[in-house]
Amino acid sequence: METTSGGLRERKKEATREALHDAAMRLAVEHGLQEVTVEAIADAAGVSRRTFSNYFGGKEEALLYGDERRMQNLLERFIARPCDESSWAALRGSLHAMLAEEGERDPRWVAQARLAREHPSVMAQQLAHWASLERTFADLIAVRDGLPSGGARPRAMAGAFMAALRIAAIVWTDERPPRPLAEIADDLLQEMARPFG
Repeated sequence: METTSGGLRERKKEATREALHDAAMRLAVEHGLQEVTVEAIADAAGVSRRTFSNYFGGKEEALLYGDERRMQNLLERFIARPCDESSWAALRGSLHAMLAEEGERDPRWVAQARLAREHPSVMAQQLAHWASLERTFADLIAVRDGLPSGGARPRAMAGAFMAALRIAAIVWTDERPPRPLAEIADDLLQEMARPFG
């Protein structure tokens, strides 16, 4: 019984997070981020301002919730990759699996990427989250490859991977006609794997 009620409670929390994220995205696209308040997001999601504060520290966090979920999904997929696969192949395989599940050109994902580029407060929040994720990837790569924690190779690999994802998102939202994100990311990851000098 406790497991069922705990599961229901978690589903309700997730539904509230999703509703707040959706409201933040919709309002930011319709009215511009500067015009959007936390109160307006809470009202649009049908919750109180206090409830909003229980889930997010500000409108930027609510906007980036989809990105945070995607990056967590990517991390979990990397952890689950076969142990005999190289770390670089595991990173690429994780990304392909996530993109296959997410699909291409989700309008909310594109809108979120554009908002992040246009607003320094959103970009700062996103970069802070990605920097934390990069450190986590570096630690996991070190363990996976039997290297010292904090070593140059795991850090460089994690940094190259995250930089490729960031650049891929920019190219993906700018290119006309658009190419699949997986194709753009592959091109960039291939470049990252080549020596520069």
